[in-house]
Parts: sequence; structure tokens; C-alpha cells
Amino acid sequence: IRIRPDDEWKTTFKIREGLYEWMVMPFGLSNAPSTFMRVMNQTLRDLIGKCVVIYFDDILIYSCTLEDHLLHLRVVLLILRTESFYAAPQKCVFLVDSVLFLGFVISAAGVRVDESEVAAIRDWPTPTSFTEARSFHGLASFYRWFIAHFSSIVAPITDCLTGKSFIWTPQATEAFVLIKKKLTSTPVLVLPDFSRPFELSADASKVGIGKVLSQEARP
Repeated sequence: IRIRPDDEWKTTFKIREGLYEWMVMPFGLSNAPSTFMRVMNQTLRDLIGKCVVIYFDDILIYSCTLEDHLLHLRVVLLILRTESFYAAPQKCVFLVDSVLFLGFVISAAGVRVDESEVAAIRDWPTPTSFTEARSFHGLASFYRWFIAHFSSIVAPITDCLTGKSFIWTPQATEAFVLIKKKLTSTPVLVLPDFSRPFELSADASKVGIGKVLSQEARP
């Protein structure tokens, strides 16, 4: 992405050989992520929600049939070429039934946790510090969709992060073991059937609030 003319000087950096300025947007600028995301959304705006999902430079193209997929693939590549964006062949995967996207394995069967993440969760040692507890809490929260009543279950671990000194309680251990068990049991989020009715349930307690969208009693 080209930096606006006359603004290149704002990216000046100095090395032994002299002063240099960026002509295109580099990594590290505070507004680079939002700028890049905005450009990608604008570039593929007509396809988002129809056959394309975008997260920064990750572009997921999905279709119901092979014929449609080949058409969608051609349209996306033509747009990228027109806008001077380049896709590295070694980083592309074409014509697959399942794909790893943002830490999830997505297929016609549904969405599940990546096996490498499952292994990391299974082998995660019991936290002994704020840093270790926050790391596990963050990873578990990323996959909270796969755990019913997650906020209530993780509450003891959350409580361990609020004190001035780190105290890992027996309740936190129980929550830790239960979360690991649930996330490593290879749960799959099945795709909804929009031809059937949905049910919305909501509940709240002192430690959590949540809602569940279900079909035939299945969240």
C-alpha cells in the first residue's frame, strides 16, 4: 500500500549508511493493521458475505459446488491482479474439503479446534504465576465457543488473576482440568440449518451472563 505523497518523511529511519524513507506502508506503524484491513474490505467488498471471508491477508473463498468455486476463485484472483495485490503460490491452498483458518479447521461437517492447538492445551502445565495463568485464560477464551457455560466454568481462574499476589486455588485447578478436558475432546460446531427454526436461550448469574442459539436442543 503506497504511502501518501509528502508523508514518506514520517517513516524516516537512520542506519550507518544514511537516512531512508518508506515508500510503501511497512509493518509496525500504529495504523497499519486498520489501514490494510480497510483496503482489503474495500477491494473485495462485493464478494464479502457471498463467497469470501477476509482477515488481513488471509482470504477464504467458499462455494457450494465445484463449478461455483472455480468461478469465485477466478473472480477473486482477477480483482487482486487488477488492484496489484499478489498471492504467493506456496502460501495458497486450492480445491480442498477442509481448511485451517485462524486456528480453526473448517469443513462441511462444521468447525473444530486445530489439532496442534489441542495438543498444546492437552500438554499445558498447571499455571504457577500470573503470566502463565493469563496465557491459558487467553487461549481458552479464544475457543470459548466450544464450551457451554464457559464464563461460569472459568470464573475461578479469573478470580486468581484479580489479586495482588498469585494464589492458585483448588477451584481453579478443577476449572483448569475441566476446560482442558472439554477442549481436547475434539468438539465440533455444526453449521446451522437455516431451513429449520432456531431457539434463543439466555441466563445470568453473579459470575457470568450468556445466551445460546440452538436448533433441536443443540447449541
